[in-house]
This record gives sequence, C-alpha cells and structure tokens, in this order.
Amino acid sequence: MNSFDVVVIGAGAAGLFCAGVAGQRGLRVLLLDHNDRIAEKIRISGGGRANFTNRDLDVRAPQRHFIGDNPNFCRSALSRYTPQHFIDLVQRHGIAFHEKHKGQLFCDGPSQQIIDMLLAECTAGGVAHWQPCGVGEIAWSEDGGYRIDTARGPVRAPQLVVATGGLSIPQIGASDFGYRIATQFGLRVVAPRPALVPLTFGGDAWAPYAGLAGLSLPVQIETGAKKERMSFLEDLLFTHRGLSGPAVLQISSYWKPGAALTIDFAPGTDVGAALGEAKQRSRKRIGNELATLVPSRLADAWVGQDPALQRPINEAADRALATLAERIARWQITPGGTEGYRKAEVTAGGVDTRELSSQTLESKQPGLFFIGEVVDVTGWLGGYNFQWAWASAHACAQALAQDRQADAIMSG
Repeated sequence: MNSFDVVVIGAGAAGLFCAGVAGQRGLRVLLLDHNDRIAEKIRISGGGRANFTNRDLDVRAPQRHFIGDNPNFCRSALSRYTPQHFIDLVQRHGIAFHEKHKGQLFCDGPSQQIIDMLLAECTAGGVAHWQPCGVGEIAWSEDGGYRIDTARGPVRAPQLVVATGGLSIPQIGASDFGYRIATQFGLRVVAPRPALVPLTFGGDAWAPYAGLAGLSLPVQIETGAKKERMSFLEDLLFTHRGLSGPAVLQISSYWKPGAALTIDFAPGTDVGAALGEAKQRSRKRIGNELATLVPSRLADAWVGQDPALQRPINEAADRALATLAERIARWQITPGGTEGYRKAEVTAGGVDTRELSSQTLESKQPGLFFIGEVVDVTGWLGGYNFQWAWASAHACAQALAQDRQADAIMSG
C-alpha cells in the first residue's frame, strides 16, 4: 500500500497551492482529484484572465472583506500570507498582470498561466498527482492515520487535507464531498448556499423591467437593517430573469430570503432637485429629462408605467416628480430567489470554523484539515476568495508534520 506524509483531496486553487508548499517543505504529498481537467475554476475565473488576488485587502483587518458565522476566523491566515506574498510568487514565474478595478489583479494573458505556475510549484516539491482519480471510502485507524480508497488503489497517510471546494458551478465537477467528509468525522457544517450569485424576480412585478436585459449602470445597492445593513457602489446589470453584475453579486452574499433591496440608480445625484430645476426651464417630456440622469432605456421603463409622467415636465405635478425621484433614488424590490449554484461564483457556508484551528486549519479530528471554499469563509467579489485559498492553504501546509516514520506505522 502506498504511504505518504499527507494526502490532499482537491486539485483546485487551495489544494494545488497547499500540495506545492508542503512538498517543498520536504513532505511526501499525494494530490488527488476526480476531475479530468485541472483547476477548472481558476481557468474560467476573471473572464479567463484569473482575478487571482486583491491588493486592497487590509491585512490588519482582512475579515471586513469576508463573511461567515465567525468572520474573524480568517484573520490569522490572511494576515500571515498576504496578497503581496502571492504577487511575489506570480512575479517570480514571470507572469504579467494588471490592476483592473478596486485592487483586483488579473493576468495579462490567459488564466492557464496561474494553473501552470501552481503545477510547477508542485513539481518542484515532488508532489505525486493522481488525476483523474476518484476517491471512495476514507477511514481513520487507531494507529493514527487515514486509509483512503482511490480508483488507483488504497493509500495511507497520517494527515489528510480536504480542499474540495463548494457546490458552485456543478457543471465543472463541484460536489458536496468535503461536507460529507466533515460530517463523517462528527464535524459541524454551516448550511451551504449560493453566494456571489445573480438574483431573480418572478411574476408580473418584473414584467416592466424584463425588457431592460443587457442594460448596465453604476448603482448604490443595499440590504439589511441597522447593524446588518450592507451596501456597495458597483455596476448593476439587468437580465431577463432579474439582476446581476458586480453590485448584485456582492450584495447577494448578504441578502436574506424575503428581504428587500434598496437601489439608487443615480448615486451622487439629487434627482428631485434636478427634475425640479428642469421643470422651471424645460418643455421636454419627463422621460427625456430623466434620460439625462439615468440611461434612456431605464427612464422610458419608469415613465411608461405611470400616465401622469407621460407629458412635458413643465406640466407635471410636483408630487408626481417627487415620487419619481424617490423611486429612482430609493427603489425597493424584493428578490424571489437566486440563480442557484449553477451561476454562483462561490458557496457560502461550509465546514464550521468552530471545528477548526484558525492557525493551522486542522479540525478537532486529529490530522484532518480543511482549506479554501469548503470552509465557512466567503470573500467579496474581486479576488478575495482566491486570496483565502492561498492563505488557508499556506497556513495548513506550514503546519503539516513531516513524518518519515509513516511507512513503518502504516505498513503495520
């Protein structure tokens, strides 16, 4: 039976990086993945350019860019392995990159460069990489090790790292395997849910806006009340079924079913004052004046719903203009749901952080580690989730024990 110091299940961002770092520390590492393609989520991320980190992450308070039952959990790993550490690695491999927006770093070339870099790091660490290779039963033995049944035969190791990701984008192989491993060993799992996901709106209420599909504009979007209130200033995109774009993906992680969204379609503009001024000087139709403040398609959709607004602005009632201004600045609408895991960029929830060490990512089950998206740590849009993958993987890899006596122990 093959024996290793550590077996890493999942050859995505976190698993590849953890395996490479551990291998270069001198550990005998086996990396397993059931997929045919390597790190498919990296490959498709950032429009194929891999938004691999975010330089705006505040290493003194990284938790403000993350959610979970205990957002402070991620602070230790993120403060010890920062975006600059990963940038240094990217630069050592000669990968050109650029900042696109709000600290988001993308490759100049294809995202395959990041995958190739991680594979090169694994090669440098002598990592054994079995892929595709299905994983079956996992058992813990009293002698202190794990037996993992794989499609290429059973293996043993005193340490097991689960980097299987979440449920998002099932078409590239996402599964609940990591959660099942946690449950098998008595660890709690926070109920998973789609995050960074488009929101949907059903019924007749959405009919006036369905024709706006494809329209994009900057908005201020918020949800929640009092201490739970969260807002973002980002671009919103209308779809046939609802709303998407960075603003909606960001707010979706904080939105709770049944809660309303409040959207300002003209952030930084006093719409009421602008319409009032136009009324004093203009004979244009209300829709034409409104189109100077918001995209014309949106202006037409709003005006088309109210006969009182389908007239020259100088003939409009002050109350009608005030109501219109309020709707533009504080439109409240309640989503019916989300587009689900099929369109979600990440999965919120996961292995409960109360079961894990924030220093090492080891669980209360000895020698069993969880890293990356499978953990109840979810970042904002814009490279934060990849940075969590790198940081949690690095913290884990540094904590793994080098046990050259594993062969003797496991062959007994």
